[in-house]
Amino acid sequence: MQRTLAANGPGSKRPLRVLLVEVESQGVSELEEAFARFRDRPVELEWAGTLSSALERLSQGGFDLLLLDLALPDSQGLTTFERAHAFAPEVPIVVLTGLDDEELGLGTVQGGAQDYLVKGQVGADLLMRSLRYAVERHRLMSALRSLSLIDDLTGLYNRRGFLDLGEQHLKLARRSGRAVLLVYVDVDELKTVNDTLGHLVGDSVLIQTANVLRDTFRQSDIVGRMGGDEFAVLALEASEENEDQMTRRLRERVDDVNRSGKQPFRLSLSLGTARFAAEGRPRLTELLALADQAMHLEKRAKRAASPRGRASNEP
Repeated sequence: MQRTLAANGPGSKRPLRVLLVEVESQGVSELEEAFARFRDRPVELEWAGTLSSALERLSQGGFDLLLLDLALPDSQGLTTFERAHAFAPEVPIVVLTGLDDEELGLGTVQGGAQDYLVKGQVGADLLMRSLRYAVERHRLMSALRSLSLIDDLTGLYNRRGFLDLGEQHLKLARRSGRAVLLVYVDVDELKTVNDTLGHLVGDSVLIQTANVLRDTFRQSDIVGRMGGDEFAVLALEASEENEDQMTRRLRERVDDVNRSGKQPFRLSLSLGTARFAAEGRPRLTELLALADQAMHLEKRAKRAASPRGRASNEP
């Protein structure tokens, strides 16, 4: 259940859009009344009573901040924060909970929360200041992180960013008992494109591949360019969708690109996958190695099946 409430007031600044996640709707009314005092920066408040409904709403975008209780009907404790943070890392999180637990508070802040506040121990002024600081601090931190974690050409995570975030998400998968799927992708014949059509067109192939991956996978999945013509995807909470469905959807997106006829090249990708079962404990590097091996098997099979490949194998 969700409903939207607003603390309105005059002012030139855009309202701060906050998603409150807690069980009791009474907290919404209390916060609405508190936020109404701050007319220089109005707050638009939306409420979700469960973590699952909050994640669904976050997937639609548009929020400046998540105000999160850790004791919810469908999630408890540190796992609540970790799931929310993994699902929408671009949204700053302030924990507002009735759990007065210093160790838990430290764990959330170390995991990326902007603040940990205990209900009944903070007034409206402190809460509002915490929200404002959280948004600005998160913006600055994201800008700094993007300088070292983002691939300049495609806008995806680079290898370092993929490995850093991927390890965090595997830890979450272990704690929450969720399976994940790693997909390793290689662009076929990129060297041929570079040699015959030029490196600008080759860059377009890589950018188009990045766009296909973004369109195929969810916002909560980690998509990275591992270097050169290789990409990787860590698909989170993938237990409801099997490997065949995910790879079939990816191949369909590639077919759509080629049918459009808008590109001076034919996009072709080789794929390899590795699944992290809920009860397993592999490292991300191990999953990458398995998926990379599977990808190279598919690439060799393609070469063997092509007329040029068959000719090269003839005595």
